[in-house]
Amino acid sequence: MTFTTNMKTGTFSALTAALLAATPAHAELSAEELAKLAQNPVGNLISVPFQNNTNLNVGPDKRTQNILNIQPVIPISVNEEWNIITRTIVPVISQPLPDGDRSNGIGDTVFTAFLSPAKPGSFIWGAGPVVQIPTNSNSDLGNRNWGLGPSVVALHLEKGNPWVFGVLVNNIWSVTDDKQGGSYNNGLIQPFVNYNFDGGFYITSAPIITANWKAESNQRWTVPVGGGVGKIFHLGKLPVNTQLSAYYNVVTPDNGPNWQIRAQVQFMFPK
Repeated sequence: MTFTTNMKTGTFSALTAALLAATPAHAELSAEELAKLAQNPVGNLISVPFQNNTNLNVGPDKRTQNILNIQPVIPISVNEEWNIITRTIVPVISQPLPDGDRSNGIGDTVFTAFLSPAKPGSFIWGAGPVVQIPTNSNSDLGNRNWGLGPSVVALHLEKGNPWVFGVLVNNIWSVTDDKQGGSYNNGLIQPFVNYNFDGGFYITSAPIITANWKAESNQRWTVPVGGGVGKIFHLGKLPVNTQLSAYYNVVTPDNGPNWQIRAQVQFMFPK
């Protein structure tokens, strides 16, 4: 446990220093414009979010699971009409085990590449493949079979309107089933709605609804409800999007968590 904590702290500090040193010059955006840009999953900016999800009352012993998602977003310009927005999620997991011990390490990486219009109107969309990569450091933290599927995002965002809302959907099927963990078929739906105030403060709700299609019908869904607040700050000239929210699972499998506390720090590099 001490090793994992030190690894997180050291990695976070090193990345923070590197990001601050590499901050590019960019046109001055208002705090509200920066908040809206951060709320667009296919926004044309480089960003590095660190999203920490603490799941409470997991397993028969009602213990705590912690997942720190490191989620770099990198846009690639195809031409004047199209961008490819790459989103990578690398989870650092602290998982309680049935014997009372705990497993700490890296989970499976999820990589998505959205093809999206470079000059959208108020309706914005993106679509592309999502890949699950078996990077887990041990069998308690993931599946050794690769996965593949489609991912789609659509949202409404317009200048002068404080509301930003939309939905992200994907489904991943395992492409092999002969390795540790066996086959899987997992779906995700993330509706999101944000209301932005002057000064970069906003209220938000972005529950992550998941479905394990291979489970029994009464063990299939996790459905959270809740929300929180966010605020744009600056470290020097570097915009930072911060967020804190809480979600209660109104539907959850046996031994699933009943609450999730989510905290996020997102370093932004708008063009």
